[in-house]
Amino acid sequence: MRSISALLGACALLSLVGNAPPPQGVASEQTASHNSSVAQRLPLTSDEDFKNARRGLLAQLEGDILNDDGTTAWAIPDFDFLNSESPSTVNPSLWRQSQLTAIHGLFEVVPGIYQIRGYDLSVMTLIAGESGWIVIDPLLTPAPAKAGLALANATLGERPVVAVLYTHSHADHFGGVLGVTSREALAAGEVEIIAPAGFTAETVGESVLAGAAMGRRAQYQFGANIPVGAQGVVGVGLGPKLSTGPIGLLPPTRELGTQNERLELDGVVFEFLDAGGTEAPSEFVFYLPQYGALHVAEVATRNFHNILTPRGALVRDSLKWSRTLDDILMQFGTGSKVMLASHHWPIWGSEQVREALRNQRDMYRFTHDQTLRLANQGATMDEIADAIGEPDFARNDFGTRGYYGTYEHNSRAVYQRYFGWWNAVPADYNPLPKAEEASKWVEAIGGSDAALAKGQEAFEAGDYRWGARLLQNLVFADPENEAARLWLAATYEQLGFQSEGGTWRNIYLSAADELRKPRANADITTAGVGVLASVPTIDLFDALATRFNPAKMRGEPALLQFSFSDTQETITVDMRRSVMYPRKGEALDEGQGQGAAAVLTIARSDFNRLLAQEVDVQSLLASGAATIEGNPMALLTLFQAFDRPDPQFDIVIP
Repeated sequence: MRSISALLGACALLSLVGNAPPPQGVASEQTASHNSSVAQRLPLTSDEDFKNARRGLLAQLEGDILNDDGTTAWAIPDFDFLNSESPSTVNPSLWRQSQLTAIHGLFEVVPGIYQIRGYDLSVMTLIAGESGWIVIDPLLTPAPAKAGLALANATLGERPVVAVLYTHSHADHFGGVLGVTSREALAAGEVEIIAPAGFTAETVGESVLAGAAMGRRAQYQFGANIPVGAQGVVGVGLGPKLSTGPIGLLPPTRELGTQNERLELDGVVFEFLDAGGTEAPSEFVFYLPQYGALHVAEVATRNFHNILTPRGALVRDSLKWSRTLDDILMQFGTGSKVMLASHHWPIWGSEQVREALRNQRDMYRFTHDQTLRLANQGATMDEIADAIGEPDFARNDFGTRGYYGTYEHNSRAVYQRYFGWWNAVPADYNPLPKAEEASKWVEAIGGSDAALAKGQEAFEAGDYRWGARLLQNLVFADPENEAARLWLAATYEQLGFQSEGGTWRNIYLSAADELRKPRANADITTAGVGVLASVPTIDLFDALATRFNPAKMRGEPALLQFSFSDTQETITVDMRRSVMYPRKGEALDEGQGQGAAAVLTIARSDFNRLLAQEVDVQSLLASGAATIEGNPMALLTLFQAFDRPDPQFDIVIP
C-alpha cells in the first residue's frame, strides 16, 4: 500500500502537467546565475586579444556579400548586436570570443602578409610574391573569397593569383577557390595549387562518402537553421559562422609528401612541416623565414579544437596532435616573430608565440593523459567527462578554452580512440533502439503524464541535463506529445544559453528550434558538382556503393561497365544481391573473360551532373550524350537499388 506522502508527491507532480513552458528566448533564473558566475570566475575584461584582433586593420567591406545568383553569402551587419554587454542568454565567455571573431576586414600581419577575417568561418591569408598573390585557404564559398581578394587589390594594388595553398582537407579551406582563380587559369598553368599529402583522398572521405549525414549534423553544429542574435547564433567559437553558397574544388597540382619540404613559390620560401593526423588527416603548417612568420593552419587556434567533431569525422589522435605541436615549437618557435592561422587573429612576439604553442600542446596532452589516468582507475566515459576539469592555464589563456571543442566531449573522443564506443557498462553493450527503449522508460516511470511532470520538475529546479534526458525519452516514445516537445525545447534552450562552447550552444538551440516548428531547409553539403568534378572516379563509385540498398535489389546479379569518354577511364561494377563492388578496368568476371551485361558510355562531367540531379539519364540518352550497349535493364536494376540520401533526417524526434 502506497504511503500518504508518496500519493501526495505523485499528485504534486501530476499537477504540473498542463503548465505552459516559459517564454522562448528568456534565460531562467538558474541560467542567469550560472552565466553571472562565469563572468566572476574568468578575467573577461582582459583586452590583449582585442588589441591583437584589431591590429593592422587596413580596410573593411561594406554591405552584404552576394553570390552570383543574387542570394546573400554573408550579411556583414549580422553580428553588430555583439557591440554591447553580454546578455543573460549567452555565456559571457562565449560572448567575448564571439566579439573577437566578428571583427572583420583586411589586416596587415606584417608588410607582405595580409589576412581577410570575419567574412566566413575561416580566415584567408594573402602573401605578396614577386609577381602575384599566394592565397592560403580561400574560405568555404567563392563570394567572400572573391570579395576579400577584391578588397586587397583595391587597397594594396592589383595582383594576379599565382598560387593557392590548401592547408588541409576541410571544405572551409578550399571551397571558395573559384572565387580567387578559375579552372581555365589552372588548365593554362597560370596558378599552382599546393596541398598536403593525402589531400584528395581525405577530401573524398569527408565530402562524399559520409557527406549526407555530416551535412545534417553540421546544421546542428553550426546552427544553420537558427537566426543570428543574442537568443540564437552568436558565433561558433572557431569563427562567426559558415558563409552560404556553392562549394567548389580545384585539384592540387602538387601534393606534398609526409617528409618536411622546402619550396620557393613566386620568390617566397616556405618551410613545410607535415601535420597530418592532427586536426585533419591531411594537413601541413609552414614557416616563412624571410618574415619570421609561422602559419599553423588549424593545428593551433585560439580555442580548444575538436578531437572528435560533432558533425562526425574520424576520431583524432590527441597524443600525436600534442607531439606535432611540440615539433612545431622546437623547430620554429625560436625564430617566429608572429604566429597566424586559418582561424582567428595572429599572435605577435617570440615569447608570446612560444607560450601559446606550449599551452596548445599541453591542452591536448592534458586531455589525453587525464582521460587515460581515470580510465585506468575504472572510470567510464561519462564519468571521465564529468571529472576531467581543465588545466590551470585555461583560466587565463582564452585560447585554450572550450569554445569549439570542450574538455568534456574531447575526453570522450580520447576514450573512444582507445576503447571504442562501449563504455564498459554491460547494459550498454547491446541496448535497445532509442525509440523502443524510450517507450519502456516512460512506461516504467508511470506513463506520459508522470514523465512530463518529472521533466517539468527538473526544469523548475534548474536540473536541465536530467530534464533533457527525461523529456527526450518522452518525445522519442510519444513524438506527437506537443507539451513534451515544448518543454524539451525550453530545456535545451537553457542548456544552450549556459554553454561556453559555440557548437554546444548551436546544437541545443537547433534542437529547440526543430521541436517548436517545422524544419527549415538549410542544407550543408560538400557533394555538389564543383566538388564531384575533382573526386577520383573510383572514389566516386565507392561513395555510390554506400547508397546501395540490398532490399531494393530486384534484378539478377551482373557485371556492369561504365566508360567515361572524356577522361578515358573505365569502371566495372560487380553488382551482387547485397553488395555493389566497383573496380578500375573493363568488365571481366574474376579473370574468366565474361563481359559486361551492360555498358554505359558517358562523359564524366555529365555523370557528375547526373549524380547531382541536374540532368536525368533519359535526356542524356535522347541527346546522344550517353549510350547503352547490352541489357539496359541491368543498369536500371543498379540505379533503382540506390537510396537517395535524406539531407533533413530527423534528430530530435524518432
